[in-house]
Amino acid sequence: MSLKISDLKPAEGSRKVAKRTGRGWSSGLGKTGGKGHKGQKSRGKGKVRPSFEGGQTPLFRRIPKYGFTNAPFKKDYAEVNIFVLENKFEANEEITPEKLLEKKIIKKIKDGVKVLGKGELTKPLKVKAHAFSKKAQEKIESAGGSVEVIQ
Repeated sequence: MSLKISDLKPAEGSRKVAKRTGRGWSSGLGKTGGKGHKGQKSRGKGKVRPSFEGGQTPLFRRIPKYGFTNAPFKKDYAEVNIFVLENKFEANEEITPEKLLEKKIIKKIKDGVKVLGKGELTKPLKVKAHAFSKKAQEKIESAGGSVEVIQ
């Protein structure tokens, strides 16, 4: 038996006839065409986007475009780590923001100088700065130095 193009048929049940809506009562989809009565989805193209919330301001418009910013009140510190103080200063030396500028450890004082706790400290230092991290304060005091907060 040879196969001819005229003999080809789709598999049974694979081809369905589309329902013709709004073609009389006896079709089962007459009058309103299976769309119910009134309302947005019953009219014209009647499409509603997935994010539509029934007229309520949608979520994507209620949320700010970008993140929160505290810019007007933000403090921008010039940061110095303890290991830098260990390498650049002698024991019992007094460290001030002006001395840090002199030795070019910081470029600008900005809103103040903050001392951070990265590194180890073996000698006592008298450090004056605008802010200290807890770790930095602990390390300076445990090495026999002193901490003074400048306003």
